[in-house]
Amino acid sequence: MSYPGYPPQSGGYPSQAGGYPPQPGAYPPQAGGYPPAQGGYPPAGGSYPPQGGGYPPQAGSYPPAAGSYPPAAGGFPPAAGGYPPQAGGGFPPQAGGFPPQAGGYQSQSGAGGYPSMPAAGGGWGAAPSGGYGAPGGAQQGYPGGPAPGQPMPNYPGAPATNPSMPAYGSGVPSNPQAPAIPKGYRGSIKDFPGADPLRDVEVLRKAMKGFGTDENAIIELLGSRTNKQRVPMVAAYKTTYGKDLIRDLKSELTGNFEKLVLAMMMSPAHFAASELREAIKGAGTDEACLIEILSSRSNAEIHEITRIYKAEYGKSLEDAIASDTSGHFRRLLVSLCQGNRDERETVDISLVKQDAQKLYAAGENKVGTDESQFNAILCARSRPHLRAVFQEYQQMCGRDIEKSICREMSGNLESGMVAVVKCIKNTPAYFAERLHKAMQGAGTKDTTLIRIMVSRSEVDMLDIRQVYVKTYGKSLYTHISGDTSGDYKKLLLKLCGGND
Repeated sequence: MSYPGYPPQSGGYPSQAGGYPPQPGAYPPQAGGYPPAQGGYPPAGGSYPPQGGGYPPQAGSYPPAAGSYPPAAGGFPPAAGGYPPQAGGGFPPQAGGFPPQAGGYQSQSGAGGYPSMPAAGGGWGAAPSGGYGAPGGAQQGYPGGPAPGQPMPNYPGAPATNPSMPAYGSGVPSNPQAPAIPKGYRGSIKDFPGADPLRDVEVLRKAMKGFGTDENAIIELLGSRTNKQRVPMVAAYKTTYGKDLIRDLKSELTGNFEKLVLAMMMSPAHFAASELREAIKGAGTDEACLIEILSSRSNAEIHEITRIYKAEYGKSLEDAIASDTSGHFRRLLVSLCQGNRDERETVDISLVKQDAQKLYAAGENKVGTDESQFNAILCARSRPHLRAVFQEYQQMCGRDIEKSICREMSGNLESGMVAVVKCIKNTPAYFAERLHKAMQGAGTKDTTLIRIMVSRSEVDMLDIRQVYVKTYGKSLYTHISGDTSGDYKKLLLKLCGGND
């Protein structure tokens, strides 16, 4: 009988009384004989190592004396160095136990198996009371055979039968997965390490106290703090000094620098609600501001803006828009301020083709224009879906969707629809264009400049800068430097974050 991994050697295994091949009661045992009877391997009724006649054996047993089992040179086991490696997954020689593997040798369960031993140094360690163990201890031995009735493991390198356990050998996972690649932060203002609002308000108080104002101290402080680090300063200032920080800033600062600083002291949603209020109230309406904010914010941001608007001004944003605008432009704005755009990332190609055909049928392929169809698709579909629709539309009729809108619509509705399309196609490019228009020509639209620089400084300012220099041939930093001045310019450049 051959044993897995132990092909017979020349001169090996002579038949001895009680030796191998087995006789009744010998090793390996007959059916039902493992573990064998008293005095066999492993020993019955006794601790490990066993008592006389067990394992480790006495003189004349295993390991053998001269002439006993196994035989002399060429037999089993060979000379020092352990078992020779066998072809097909035999037992490689190891220094010390048998054989130390990373993670130890998996213990077997079932009656008759050896108890699980703790690993030491990556393999089978020194056992208590003189058992098998590291070199220098008692005799080395076979630490964990299979349980009765179980097959011999294909050791090393066999696949683990239990998927929760590593395979024998390397332990390398069979299905490695690449880690998710983070998108990365694209803002120009980053959290200041260890910022403390109580210490920061001391700087602000010192800058405003006494005769004159230290504007540079204010610029350096606010220009190096993110919004979530700036907003708590208002409460910290009142707690520390019993005064209103916003009121003190208004009394100390003037002009566009004051507007910029006050904008930076508000949360993004509060600032957006304030800008919408300014765009609606009064004689005229800043339609571009309404479109800019409502087309570039997520559903959650729009919900927060509408909540704050109602709380601050006692009127819903939808009612304010409806009372100040009219026609299809009003319907466009009301649709956007619901904050119900589909935000799934998946794109259904068949639905993309349907929507592109609907837009074509509602505009270019129709006498007159079905504005409601444009409204329904542009305000409800997800951004990835709409980008695919715009590409499909281009291929279908050979014209950009923006050009078709300009051919079919006019006035505020035209500019509103085009702005929605541009913002969805490429948000940084849309804001780069808005910034360029705010600064080009005679005069500067400071309200637009301040709003975009503050609101995008922690979102995508780095992307806006890249698009700006590529599109207009000079950096945003350079354009701001040439179009503004004084402390206002210094703080704007802090928000810009650098020159490209």
